[in-house]
Amino acid sequence: MAVRRTSVEDPVAEQQEQAAEDAMMTRIGQAVMLHHGGDREEAQGRFLGLWSEIGEEGDPLHRCTLAHYMADTQEDPSDELAWDLRALSAADELTDERLHEHHDSIAVRGFYPSLHLNLAADYAKLGRPEAARNHIRRARGAVGALGDDGYGDGIRAAIGRLEMRLGEGSEVE
Repeated sequence: MAVRRTSVEDPVAEQQEQAAEDAMMTRIGQAVMLHHGGDREEAQGRFLGLWSEIGEEGDPLHRCTLAHYMADTQEDPSDELAWDLRALSAADELTDERLHEHHDSIAVRGFYPSLHLNLAADYAKLGRPEAARNHIRRARGAVGALGDDGYGDGIRAAIGRLEMRLGEGSEVE
């Protein structure tokens, strides 16, 4: 069972409309809509173009958001892992102050359950159960940062499903 992310479950995507003053976030959001509309190839091309504009040392919010969504467009699990690792690395550089410039009701710590869940799923796909278990434990340890809402419930449920799949005696597909 694959972990699926939707814009409804993602606090960054939920806030796209409120961040019109951040043109890069708006452009990332447009590419996300293309992907969710079924145009993976066009979305991937736009993400790559935006990534070249942002650069490896660019705004951590932009890098985290773009890499998070770019991972979803990948067919190869190794490529998906590479983008999810970029998202985690950018989140580690992100501050609440920068995030609050985008939207004041979310905190960086709220990104980690999803980021680690995605990495656990990537490692599971790659047949690396110990790495997957490490990240699923980190995701579970970070869920306290999530609210009691649809997003938080969805992440907690996905963590539970992957925990069961990775549980003792389970085989990783």
